[in-house]
Formats: sequence, C-alpha cells, structure tokens
Amino acid sequence: MSTPARSDPEHRPAGIVTRGIAALIDIGVVLFLMGVIYVGLTFTRLLFSPQEFRFPQAQFLLSATTFVVLSVAYLTVCWTTNGRTIGAVAMGLRLVGRSGRLVRWPRCAARAVLCVLCGFGLAWVAVDPRRRSLQDIALRTSVVYDWKPDPHLATDHE
Repeated sequence: MSTPARSDPEHRPAGIVTRGIAALIDIGVVLFLMGVIYVGLTFTRLLFSPQEFRFPQAQFLLSATTFVVLSVAYLTVCWTTNGRTIGAVAMGLRLVGRSGRLVRWPRCAARAVLCVLCGFGLAWVAVDPRRRSLQDIALRTSVVYDWKPDPHLATDHE
C-alpha cells in the first residue's frame, strides 16, 4: 500500500508494454551470452583436439538449465549493481524498493528466480492499478521510469 518515495512524474511505475519490451531485450542478451559461451567452448574443443573435432550437439536439458542459470545471474547482478538490465536501460526503467532506492542482492536474487521461473507474473502489471507484477507484490519492489542515471542512488535497507 505504500508508494515509492520518488513519486515525481519522471519516476512513475512502468507499464506492461515497456516492461515487456525490456524483458524481450533481456532474453535476447541472455541468448547472445549463451551463443558466446557455445562458440568459446567450440573453439576450445577445436584447439585441444583438431583431428577429432566435431561441433557439439545442443542438448535440450543442458541448454534450458544454462538459460535459467545465466538469466538468474544476469538479472541479479544487474539489479544489484544499478537497478537496471540492458533492456531496462534501453527502455528507461529501474528496479527500486518501496523507498525508491536500490534493492539489496538477496531480494534481487529472489526476484530474478521468480521472474525466470514464473514469467507470467509480469502480466499482472496490466491489471494492477499500481502497475506491479506478482514478483513486485511478493518482494515489495517496483519498476519505475528513470531516464537519468543516478550515481547517488543508495541501497534499500528493507
């Protein structure tokens, strides 16, 4: 029931379209990182056994596990350091706590797990009057419009 401390129009809660586009950009970033890892492993394999080299075949379970782990790590690191992922930077968004400050890493990690495993929770933004996802409601966070970098943004102690 509380609103972010930064309630000026510039820091209003972000809507479903903006957050959805940011999420799609972040999925693209994670897929790109997976491609970089695959190419790196392929070249390493070629370097150590060029005579018997074959391209490694993608395995669904390994790929899905890699995607989940990489996504959670990516989201956690980005949200903990500056409240923004690459998609959030592109769309002018920032993750903040109820006080309008950055969120500490345990809640960022929990939110990342919830976002990756329960991505449908984002759809709740479309019906919630305060534009919160299910993850935001559960962890008392908010995604707001924030185009200007704020180097003095402190960490939330909630």
